[in-house]
Amino acid sequence: MADTLDPRYDAIRAEARGIAQSLAPYAAEADELDVVHEPMREAVRASGLGRLVVPAAYGGESDVLDPLAIAIVREEFAAVSAHLDSLYGMQGVGSYSLTIGGSDELKAEWLPKVRTLDAIASIALTEPEIGSDLRSVTTTIREDSDELVISGVKSFITNAPVASFFNVLAREGDGYSMAFVPADAPGVTVTSGPDLIAPHIIGEVRFDDVRVPRGNRIGEAGTAFKLMLQTLAVFRVTVAAASLGIGRAALEEAVKHATEREQFGKPLLALGSVSQKLALSWAELEAARALTYQAAAQAASNPLAHIADTSMAKVVSTETAGRIADRAVQTMGRFGLVRGSDIERHYRNSRPGRIYEGSTEVLLDSLARQLGKRAKAAEESGGSFL
Repeated sequence: MADTLDPRYDAIRAEARGIAQSLAPYAAEADELDVVHEPMREAVRASGLGRLVVPAAYGGESDVLDPLAIAIVREEFAAVSAHLDSLYGMQGVGSYSLTIGGSDELKAEWLPKVRTLDAIASIALTEPEIGSDLRSVTTTIREDSDELVISGVKSFITNAPVASFFNVLAREGDGYSMAFVPADAPGVTVTSGPDLIAPHIIGEVRFDDVRVPRGNRIGEAGTAFKLMLQTLAVFRVTVAAASLGIGRAALEEAVKHATEREQFGKPLLALGSVSQKLALSWAELEAARALTYQAAAQAASNPLAHIADTSMAKVVSTETAGRIADRAVQTMGRFGLVRGSDIERHYRNSRPGRIYEGSTEVLLDSLARQLGKRAKAAEESGGSFL
């Protein structure tokens, strides 16, 4: 399917691939960091690809963000470096609530900096005791005269130690709201998070009666979950694309090894038990890519109407990448177990995608509920629901 896209997307892919390949010598180093790798930041800034994650009014390419364009960049970046992918992808994920719900003043001040990576974006959702069940968050927002006061703790927050701002989910009265909080606001304390199996810039953020202007509210009071749903509708499918990149890179490593390595007098690729694993991986990769690109294209025109499609793409692509990376390690035998090798790095980097931005289990539960609703509606109308 990659060969049948509009030429515009081909140009974006070529641009992203060129940048990623130029940064490949830094990949192993960058993927172990818990701070921003500055050569990668500079390369992305110089490329201008940040134009895809902000609207045209703030230096972007179009008025409405294009999930397929962002997905293609993330696929190419993730194939080389998880750090590079996260650095780029989180600029969109972390700032999108501001894009759709922030005041004109906040957007004018911050979104041009997001585009150039002069401001690192972050969205603060999860808490020490709260993961997927975000309706149980305990962080609060309250109004005090012309200010908002934010109190609580957020944990496992991507980009926290390097963020320029946080879009913070919190309870407000009986509902849920979101506020824009600069990282240097008085009362904000950031500490680095735990070491993860695939290193990641992550941390804990404490808000101790942090005061920001009332104009820093993102969207209307009580609309936070709508803001998050819109963010997921646009960016969840780009997580699927990043997983495709990792799976593709792992498969390429395994195929290269299998064509060069001989056992029993023939290349590994000539052994049926090996060749079938690799061929199946290729087929699954292409199937996952077709689903992901289709879902991304649908989300470009109407994100919320196609959130089931983007959720399916995320489940299929992340699970596929995990299987491919596992088969790749198996194909490479003892060479696949060498810490610091490219295949070991791809293997570790393939794992987190099945958990963040909606774990496989949470997404499947949601899809099952939607499937039931469609079946009931079809029964009442006498039509098909798939």
